[in-house]
Amino acid sequence: MSVEEKKDFLQLEREILIVLKNIYDPEIPVNIYDLGLIYEIDVDDYDNVDIQMTLTAPNCPVADSIVREVNDRVSEIRGTQRVSVDLVFDPPWEQSMMTEEAKLQLGFL
Repeated sequence: MSVEEKKDFLQLEREILIVLKNIYDPEIPVNIYDLGLIYEIDVDDYDNVDIQMTLTAPNCPVADSIVREVNDRVSEIRGTQRVSVDLVFDPPWEQSMMTEEAKLQLGFL
């Protein structure tokens, strides 16, 4: 990977993080990234993006809309090709997966 390609790759990853930090679970006033719902973000050499994420509960009533929003919003980022969002429940989400900022915001610290 050339230096220029590396810069583009890092910029794309930064933009993905910005987008994810602006998507909220409608029941919790913290973004899905800081909640610890994003398990993995993989960007390949062709700018295809694979995201593994979970929900705070498997029976979350807004599961479809959150997954769709992640897919749609990341797909809008200039330079992305294919975006795939895989909803997984292993390992199950727990409060320890939240960032310190999220814990503070929700009063857990």
